Amino acid sequence: MTDTPDVVVLREGTEGLSMESYAETLRDRLPDRTVALARTPKQERELVADARVATGITLDPELVEEASNLELFACTFAGTDHVPMDELADRGVAVTNAGGIHAPGIAEQAIANMLVFTRRLHEGWRRKANNEWRHFQSDEFTDSTVTVIGLGSIGQALVQRLQGFEVETIGVRYTPEKGGPTDEVVGFDEDAIHDALSRSEYVVVACPLNDLTRGLVGEAEFATMPPNAVLVNAARGGIVDTDALVSALQSNKIRGAALDVTDPEPLPNDHELWDLENCLVTPHTGGHTPKHWDRLGDIVAENVSRLESGGELVNEVLAPSAD
Repeated sequence: MTDTPDVVVLREGTEGLSMESYAETLRDRLPDRTVALARTPKQERELVADARVATGITLDPELVEEASNLELFACTFAGTDHVPMDELADRGVAVTNAGGIHAPGIAEQAIANMLVFTRRLHEGWRRKANNEWRHFQSDEFTDSTVTVIGLGSIGQALVQRLQGFEVETIGVRYTPEKGGPTDEVVGFDEDAIHDALSRSEYVVVACPLNDLTRGLVGEAEFATMPPNAVLVNAARGGIVDTDALVSALQSNKIRGAALDVTDPEPLPNDHELWDLENCLVTPHTGGHTPKHWDRLGDIVAENVSRLESGGELVNEVLAPSAD
């Protein structure tokens, strides 16, 4: 193990994936650089102190303080709210995220959830569990209207995959004047969102959680949705008001919900959502993919090259110091 690696892979894994595999992926893409895997807290302290690039879930503020040569922290998550951004900014360290690498899987799962509700497959599974050969009515996805809140990498991947289903799509984005891949694009203003919700059989939440979007879908929004509407949250639990969602599901204000994220998360085992037959819950697994390290490795390897050339970093969430 070299004393001065170019890239240090931190020890804490993500989504059950091996950090050894991540390190090997980076070595394949950076054959002229030294990539070291820190397996212990001691190795992290020693290796990060001299490295130019560190990558992992997060970086301890104490390590940031000691990292004299650090130029980039490459977060292995799309979200960076758990990363010590202030400390990294003070040291002039750039931060990138893993945004986009999960988009295909999340989009596929969102479509799968919509189709489950359309064809009422969850009712079929329930009857199978009870050994019931008893028919039930289903619907068609064709001619539905799908509103996609957020047209970032996930929203775009979803809209791309919706082509061919013969559905109408409405996209909600911060800058509607830029247009987008949906049949219609509106902004985040209240009137525009409510108009879209009132016309939608399916609403997919695919936007970041921030001050604007926290609690974006609440009691008023559920009141606007048609009673046959289905909410799919593929983003962050805090974007949806959980109490309002429970009430809407219990009183049939909406037909159902499919949640890959919840608030709180993890969802407590005695929470009301578990017992609602019109609510599907998966434990934040929408982004799981065997291509995780391959896609992230491409981003990190490209950014190592851009650090030297001075180019703008891919997936940059905090710019490097101008010094």
